[in-house]
Amino acid sequence: MRYEYPCKIVRDEEEARSSGREAYNVTFPDVYGANTSGWSWDEALSMAEDCLVAALAAHVEYHEDIPAPSPLREGEVGISVTPVVAAKLALYTAMREQHITNVALGERLSLSESAVRKLVDPDHRSHISSVMKALRAVGRNLVVEDRAA
Repeated sequence: MRYEYPCKIVRDEEEARSSGREAYNVTFPDVYGANTSGWSWDEALSMAEDCLVAALAAHVEYHEDIPAPSPLREGEVGISVTPVVAAKLALYTAMREQHITNVALGERLSLSESAVRKLVDPDHRSHISSVMKALRAVGRNLVVEDRAA
């Protein structure tokens, strides 16, 4: 799956009228609970990246499916997760699809259950090579794409 999600960044006219400050609201139509804001376009964009990872991490924490991103529509901005987070989400999704527990994957990789739990946690820092090794153990791979912004 491609881990680039459309988001809407909309100028908050009410905030501008009441405070005189520029403000933007950010929503992700495909990811429940992924809402944030910023005082400038750049800040809203930066907050969107953090918000997306936090919302997707909540899906992992609550053992929910990772929502599939819809195609970008006019007026939307695509927000991507980092390669490490994408690898972790792919690993989590593969484990769910194949009904592989943390213990079972740990046995395949000679790791403890808690080490596997950290490998699928988007909020935990992991080395990409460790997550890639786990992905291969479930028959998956990660492809990173470079393209113009």
